[in-house]
Amino acid sequence: MATYLDKILAHHREVAAGDTRSVEAMIDVAKGMEPTRGFTAALRGQQLLQVISEVKRRSPSKGALNADLDPAVLAADYERGGAACLSVLTDEPHFGGSIADLQTARAACGLPVLRKDFTVSERDVLDARLMGADCVLLIAAALDRAELLGFHALATEIGLDVLVEIHDEPELEVALAAGATLVGVNQRDLVTFQVDHERAVRMAGQMPAGVLRVAESGVRGADDAASLHRAGYHAVLVGETLVTSGDPANMIGILQGR
Repeated sequence: MATYLDKILAHHREVAAGDTRSVEAMIDVAKGMEPTRGFTAALRGQQLLQVISEVKRRSPSKGALNADLDPAVLAADYERGGAACLSVLTDEPHFGGSIADLQTARAACGLPVLRKDFTVSERDVLDARLMGADCVLLIAAALDRAELLGFHALATEIGLDVLVEIHDEPELEVALAAGATLVGVNQRDLVTFQVDHERAVRMAGQMPAGVLRVAESGVRGADDAASLHRAGYHAVLVGETLVTSGDPANMIGILQGR
């Protein structure tokens, strides 16, 4: 029986297989773009737990979260509330996101932006840069070792920061082999979409010094955030809790313990 992840990846790989654009031409355009805003730099050297605030309309497991959100208004609220960075879903079939959401959100604030999507090809990496993202997500569970290493190298070549998402020690080993300095631990199992709140805590001690640690998914409030900060995380990536809060700017302060 196909899992959520299987279905999502099958869709993205089918789309990628039909994409015939010249990779070389895309690289040339990407290298000629203005420098990014510095996603990793925005998270480094801070005492407070940093919040990567997500523009998220829906999820495959819970359906609509805030389907009619205005990305510009939300991005401005996030910046006002003290978010360090944005994450914007661009997957339309499964999360209701779009490239337009990313571009609208980024134009409405000065924060660096992660393209949150299922990256399965070189063109996906390049598209992240071309659409204006400052960072690209590489999910270790969705890629083989050669893909992860190759996509990470390509992203670095064209000036993108990279958030490598892992779930366990073998995936961490591959991330470190790729040269990852920004590593996210997803507390949500991408096979079942269930949240394991202890996953990030267990993994924190496995990461070497110098790696920026991000806890993703299932951060429900101040207690979860404080526990993750104590475990050694520099940042949390939060979507559902913020977009359903009614006051996302205030919720960022709550997550940071302010």
